[in-house]
Amino acid sequence: MTKRYLLRTFGCQMNEHDSERIAGLLEADGLEKTSDASEADVIVLNTCCIRENADNKLYGTLGHLHSLKAGRPDLEIVVAGCLAQKDREAIVERAPHVDVVLGTHNVHRTVELLEARRSSGHQVVEILEASTADDQELFPSALPVVRERGHSAWITIQVGCDNACAFCIVPAVRGPEASRPFGDVLDEVRRAAAEGVTEVTLLGQNENSYGRDLALRLRAAGEADAPLDEQHLAGGAWVADRRARPLFADLLRAVGEVPGIRRVRFTSPHPKDLREDTVAAMAQTAAVCEHLHLPLQSGSDAVLAAMHRGYTAERYLERLTTARRAMPDLAVTTDVIVGFPGETDDDFDQTLEVVAEARLDSAFTFVFSPRPGTEAATMDAPAVPHEVAVERMAALRQVVERSSLLANQARIGRTEEVLVEGPSRRDPSRTSARTRQHRLVHFDADRPLRPGTYASVEITGASTTHVLGGLVEVLDVPRHRTRIPVVAG
Repeated sequence: MTKRYLLRTFGCQMNEHDSERIAGLLEADGLEKTSDASEADVIVLNTCCIRENADNKLYGTLGHLHSLKAGRPDLEIVVAGCLAQKDREAIVERAPHVDVVLGTHNVHRTVELLEARRSSGHQVVEILEASTADDQELFPSALPVVRERGHSAWITIQVGCDNACAFCIVPAVRGPEASRPFGDVLDEVRRAAAEGVTEVTLLGQNENSYGRDLALRLRAAGEADAPLDEQHLAGGAWVADRRARPLFADLLRAVGEVPGIRRVRFTSPHPKDLREDTVAAMAQTAAVCEHLHLPLQSGSDAVLAAMHRGYTAERYLERLTTARRAMPDLAVTTDVIVGFPGETDDDFDQTLEVVAEARLDSAFTFVFSPRPGTEAATMDAPAVPHEVAVERMAALRQVVERSSLLANQARIGRTEEVLVEGPSRRDPSRTSARTRQHRLVHFDADRPLRPGTYASVEITGASTTHVLGGLVEVLDVPRHRTRIPVVAG
C-alpha cells in the first residue's frame, strides 16, 4: 500500500519554496500527498521563527499530533525549517514524539534522515551550521519539486543575508548571503517555462544585492582562475563590463526574456540597495510586474538607526519617487514594525507621516516581538508597553487602510489583465485572480476558469483588501498539467 505524507508550511515564501522541494523528495521516494492527518504516514512541519507566534503555532500543532502519534506509533513526524534550525534538540525535548529535526541547510536530506530514524530506532536531529558548495545543499531549487500552483514557480536566486537588522533572526538561521550562479537560475526558469509555468517569483533575503558576491569572486580570481565559466556564474552583461556590482538588474532582464514567462516578481528588496539600474530593468522589461514590496519598518530615523537599516525616511521616500517616476502605475507594499524598543510617541508619529506620504497599496504591520538571538531582544532601550503598541498598531492600520482603499478605488473603470488563482474562498461563485500589481480581484465569470488562465477584467468596485469586477475576455489558457488530488480509498 502506498504511503502518504502531509506537509504543513508556516511562514514566508522561502519556506513555501522549501516545502515544494520537500514534497518533491517525498514523492520521488514513492509517497503520495494527503491533506488528512489521520491517513498520513509522514507529517512534515516546515517552520518559521520570525515572530513569537511562530513558536506557539509549532508547539501547539505538535501538541495536537501527540494523541495521533500515541494511537499510531508508526506515524513519523518531521520538523524542518527556521525554527528547527534555531531550537534544535529543544524540539525533541519539548515534544518527544517528534522523529526527525532538520534545519535550513539540509532540506535535501529529508528522505535520508527518515531512513536513518527507521534503521536506528532513535530520534534524529541534524542541524548544519552552513551549506556546503554542493548546489543541492546550498540552493534547494536544484531538488525535485511539487508545485502547489502549476502555473507559478518560486525560484531561489540567493540564500542567507549579510545585513544585521537588530530585530531579525534570519542571518542566524539562514546563514551568510550566497548568490546562485546566473546560468543556474536561468536554466531553472527555462525548465519551469517548458512545464507550463508562466509566472516566476525570484526569492532571496535581499534580492537586489544578488550577484555582488559572484562579481567580487570573479574579479578576485582574475587570470589565475581562468577555468571558471564567467558567463554562467555572472551573466554576459557582467562579462562585458566586469564591474564590482550587484547583478539583479541583469537577472531581471534575462529572466523576463525567457520564452513563455509572462510575469516576473520578486519579494524582498532592501531599500538601501534599491539601485537605479534595478528600477530601469523593472520599467524596461515587459514581463516584470509593476509591483514593488519595499520594507519600511519605521518612519523614524532614530528607530531606523537602532534597527541598523542603513537608510533614512527621506531616502526611502526618494527611492519610491524614483521608482514611480519610471513606472507611473507602480503598486507599492511594505512592512512596518510598531513598538520597537525605545520607540517614542514622536517616533511613531513620524512613521504615520511617512506611511501616509508613501501612498501605499497595502502593508504588513506587526507589533515588535523580541526573538532570542537577535540584538533587539537584549537592547537597553525601554520596552514599549504592550497596550501602547496595540494602540499604535490600530492607528497605523487606519492610515494604511485609508491609503489602500484610495488605491483600489482608483482602479474602478479600468480593464485589468489578471492571472486566475481559482474560485474565491469566501464566495465560490466568483473567481479570484491577481493583477500585475498583485492586487486581489474577485470577479464574475460566465464559466469556470482554470488556475493559470489569463483574462481581462473590468473593475467595478473596491474595498480595502481587494477589487471587484466582471470578465471581459479570456486572453490565454494554461499549459501546465493539472495535479490530481489523492483521495483515500
